[in-house]
Amino acid sequence: MPQDLPARIAANLDTVRRRIDAAAAGAGRDPAEIRLLLAVKTQPVETIRAALDAGADLLGHNRAQELAASGPPLAEAGVPPHEMHFIGHLQSNKVNQVLRWATCVQSVNSVRLATRLDQAVARAGRAPLDVLVEVNTAAEATKTGADPADAVELATAVGALEHLRLRGLMTVGAHSPDPAEVRRSYDRLARLRSEILASAAPGTQGAHGLSMGMSGDLEIAVAAGATMVRVGTAVFGPRPYP
Repeated sequence: MPQDLPARIAANLDTVRRRIDAAAAGAGRDPAEIRLLLAVKTQPVETIRAALDAGADLLGHNRAQELAASGPPLAEAGVPPHEMHFIGHLQSNKVNQVLRWATCVQSVNSVRLATRLDQAVARAGRAPLDVLVEVNTAAEATKTGADPADAVELATAVGALEHLRLRGLMTVGAHSPDPAEVRRSYDRLARLRSEILASAAPGTQGAHGLSMGMSGDLEIAVAAGATMVRVGTAVFGPRPYP
């Protein structure tokens, strides 16, 4: 690990937190309402540890194999306390691998996957698992997530499962240079959350979360009501690829 890496990560974390604070102030919101999740895709354990040492407390993995590989060393004594979320596309055959380490799965996009998670949590005898329903509000073929037209029905089905706790919705913003287009994709998620809460369906009363916004557009997401932003490159720099 480069000698200057811990200081650079700490400085970048501070910069991102200042961006969140400024965006919240501009939207008339309390910055304390917005959590910062560090997306650690492809990052080595040493780099993740440096982020934790700098004060990060919420991490997100996109890949089951990377989550499983980083889990044991990050569970060692002396590592600062933190939460680990799974934020990538989850294949059914990776459910048990992810449940070993994740405290939340943000990418539930079908009743089939939700049912598999529910059954796996029951078999493991663990406390109910926090989940978010992923919605493709940008309607882009390259993105995963439920169709917005199906989101309320899916959230209601997830909320009814005994071993899952529905905590809200997640999306990836529109891939567009037009800030207004990006904002529309986030506003759509906020409206869906309102519909789900208004339904008063069993298990949906805690679905207040909106996980949306990344390094390049977190200000837009905060203005639209994000309760969690997922940031990677703004803290770690360009991703290292094998």
